[in-house]
Amino acid sequence: MTRIAIFATAALVGLTTAASAETVSVQTYPGPAEVPARPETTIVYDLAALDTLDALGVTGLTSISNTYLDYLADYTGDAGTLFEPDFEAVNAAQPDLVIVGGRSQPHLDAMAGIAPAIDMTIWGADVVEQGLARLEAYGQIWGRQDEAAALKAEVEQSIADTRTAAEGKGSALILLTNGPKISVYGSGSRFGWLHDLTGLTEAAGGLDAETHGEAVSFEYVRDIDPDWLLVVDRVAAIGGEGENARATLDNALIRETSAWQSGQVIYLDAGPIYIAGGGVQSTLMTLDTLRAGLEGADG
Repeated sequence: MTRIAIFATAALVGLTTAASAETVSVQTYPGPAEVPARPETTIVYDLAALDTLDALGVTGLTSISNTYLDYLADYTGDAGTLFEPDFEAVNAAQPDLVIVGGRSQPHLDAMAGIAPAIDMTIWGADVVEQGLARLEAYGQIWGRQDEAAALKAEVEQSIADTRTAAEGKGSALILLTNGPKISVYGSGSRFGWLHDLTGLTEAAGGLDAETHGEAVSFEYVRDIDPDWLLVVDRVAAIGGEGENARATLDNALIRETSAWQSGQVIYLDAGPIYIAGGGVQSTLMTLDTLRAGLEGADG
């Protein structure tokens, strides 16, 4: 049976429904909301949410047809995609809760007409802070406050350790490759927390906080000449076709930069930070990779 079909069967045999469930008040992206407490079946259309719920050990979850991330593959379901949910499948399953966010945010009202639904979007400059707020909310919903507190402490310790590793390491430029194209991100952008929380100096100031970054040329990167390049490969993140980040950046202009010549190019694990930014596991993986690269410079 498909995961959605299993949900539908479970509903028919008498699992607790939203109509009779106790509720809990939590903070969502639009504001406070009353949510069924300890939902037994949840369809998740936000991968940062799925990342965090997996870390909390929440059960009864299913998600979209492609979760993109190997560590979330077990939650693959028949609920459609982030951009095109399968409303008929959701209606047949009658889950206790539906979580949308980010790319699926526009479908909140339609989902709420089928089952209890909340918008847990993570958006803006304070990605990690928002992610920790979502973690707290999920702990309240599923009665896992202790587990949530432990995960929060782990993230905060990782931030502190990475900040220590970044001390005195110079400037950095956050760069996203998309095949042969490149764009850069500064403080206040979706990846800006890599500066804000670690103290890494921005190599280029005044960058627009656009969703897809500020498109630049290789000459721009050479002229900025950062001490470090922090690289996110969009093609790798979405499993697309095209040049990978290493091939894109291996050119005469980038080779002139201090970062390239010093071997100070950190390729972040693209999937977690691009697809599930703000998720607890995504945040920890990104910080681990960043810290390992920075500490490697001491060797």
